[in-house]
Amino acid sequence: MTIELRNLTKMVDGNTHIKATNLVLEAGHFNVLLGATGAGKTSLIKLMAGLDRPASGQIFMDGVDVTRLSTQKRNISLVHQFFVNYAHMSVFDNIASPLKVAGMAKSEIEGRVEEAADILQLRPMLHRRPGELSGGQQQRTALARAIAKESNAVFLDEPLANLDYKLREELRDQLPELFAGRGAVVVYATSEPEEALLLGGVTGLMDDGSVTQFGPTSEIYHRPQDIVSAQVFSNPPINMAEVEIKGSKASLDETISWQLSGEAANLSDGRYTVAIRPNHVLPFKKSDNLVDLTGRVQITELSGSESSAHFKMGDNSWVSLASGVHPYQIGEVHSFYMDPAHCFYFSPDGKRVAQGLMADG
Repeated sequence: MTIELRNLTKMVDGNTHIKATNLVLEAGHFNVLLGATGAGKTSLIKLMAGLDRPASGQIFMDGVDVTRLSTQKRNISLVHQFFVNYAHMSVFDNIASPLKVAGMAKSEIEGRVEEAADILQLRPMLHRRPGELSGGQQQRTALARAIAKESNAVFLDEPLANLDYKLREELRDQLPELFAGRGAVVVYATSEPEEALLLGGVTGLMDDGSVTQFGPTSEIYHRPQDIVSAQVFSNPPINMAEVEIKGSKASLDETISWQLSGEAANLSDGRYTVAIRPNHVLPFKKSDNLVDLTGRVQITELSGSESSAHFKMGDNSWVSLASGVHPYQIGEVHSFYMDPAHCFYFSPDGKRVAQGLMADG
């Protein structure tokens, strides 16, 4: 099973929401759409699901043009971030609803519902109503409905966004197994780079209605093709600054410079943009080859196992992300250390032209 988009666009009130998009999405792995809120992920899913009509272009499912077919005739399932279940129905009937609409035999419906309920650990809840379930159980019900339907395509639009951290982590780990071997094209939209990495498969980075890069998730993370892709695939935001390269040395200003390595050692003299993810800018020096930075702390955040600090360094605002708890003070001048082996270098037109020896995020 494949879904192919050919020059697909979407317009709303004269404004372009999806720019000409060409993609081939295949079964056998997760197809992730990664981008910030408003990047176009939901708009693209609605087009593929048949909920919206494109302004131009075509959608093919297994070589068949379905551009003008209704959602019902595309044999798809859609799971939203909100718990879309029928409040007046039992969990069993919620899972069975698309099978009943399709006129399936009662015995087959029971078999499919029970199989999906077992996979999602819902068997004890089949006679309850959604209002009697936790948020995680309600989302499991929606996922069970998608599995029981045995659709050609399953669209998961930020399905874990409204769950607490523990449930999100648990379901995220299970999702690839839930849909493995079912032959459906699975498309998963998220705004979290970490989710894309954990799900693996292939990823389409989205920004302002465009797919900026598409390919194996790990490859895109390690080698973003331009600044926009690097920005989309970084949370906290990737650090960037203008640098001057002369010979084998890069200089951020008169006091901060470093020797170039890897591909970067072959760059011509001139001005470039350097970018490095926050987890390679640390508040402690773990080796001698790190570049010393000094900045005034503006914002600090603790997330249990990690500490982040936003700091001002000249005209640049950067972020450090380090494991453990670090006692930052707002307004203090603090030392940070950048690992140049993890730097990306971009030309003035925004294209990646080189990276350090280990620029893997």
